Amino acid sequence: MEITRERIFSLLQTPFEELLAQAWAIRRQHHFSSISFAAPSAKHYEIDGYQNSPHAFAAISLTGSSCALGCEHCKGKLLESMAAVKNSRDLMERGERLRAAGCAGILLSGGADAQGEVPLLGWEEGIAGLKKTGLKIIVHTGLVSPETARMLHRCQVDQVLVDVIGDGKTIRDVYHLDRNPDDYGESLRLLHAMGLYAVPHLVAGLHYGEIRGEYEALYQIAQINPPILVIVVFNPLPGTPMAQVKGPLPEEVAQVIALARILNPQSKVMLGCARPAGKKKKEIEHLALRAGVNGMAYPTEETVKLAGALGLEASFSPLCCSLL
Repeated sequence: MEITRERIFSLLQTPFEELLAQAWAIRRQHHFSSISFAAPSAKHYEIDGYQNSPHAFAAISLTGSSCALGCEHCKGKLLESMAAVKNSRDLMERGERLRAAGCAGILLSGGADAQGEVPLLGWEEGIAGLKKTGLKIIVHTGLVSPETARMLHRCQVDQVLVDVIGDGKTIRDVYHLDRNPDDYGESLRLLHAMGLYAVPHLVAGLHYGEIRGEYEALYQIAQINPPILVIVVFNPLPGTPMAQVKGPLPEEVAQVIALARILNPQSKVMLGCARPAGKKKKEIEHLALRAGVNGMAYPTEETVKLAGALGLEASFSPLCCSLL
């Protein structure tokens, strides 16, 4: 069925429980009765029967903590936990050490430039060299130029992660960027056309905790029929202008996930790393299961048990959820 904005609007009129039931039915129709749980090495994770490895997956920033945009929700804080490298040689040497320590995959990220792109073009030698070590290489790009897409294709990276924002005001007010939602859709279409494995990421509640452009983002995402799409939830960070912002309600997040499931019946839908802690985390995870996700990162023990009660066979991995 063709994905149109009118169809999305119509689905949004569906009563909540009915929408969850529809999403769950689509999951059962198109996917195995299994669920993948990710616990990347960025933080320790341990529940009954599973403990992650501290060395299996690493995140590296190519810009250190520097970012030209200074987004309201981040201000470079998300980059501070990543290892920093200075040049391609440094990157390759870091990769060799990680590989020797048992690492299986690396996320390459960094702060964006004034155009909303992570400046990757000067890193081709390092990225290509890293790929030759046998590591899985995921690159978080921001917006993508044709030159960057061609470079990533030459390097044969495993995946390209693209945040997709569906509201112009969010792009301006939160990202401080003079772009529009179609630019994000164009980045997805460009990567897809070049044969790169594009993994769209959607942040629920990015506009100061509101659900605002998420459904336009889902429209843009559905145009490429991605193998995997990842939904994360706004989580206020201390020291940022949005530190006191309340995120979206669990039911609002679940509605976004259910729409993602319905609009992309054959895609894997993942609940990624970022989401609030505590009671809200558990509520979001439980509703996400009912909305038909194929996997999630860092689930609570109660969530794992609920997955079993729903007839889903669980597996665990220390890699990024997009690789599952």
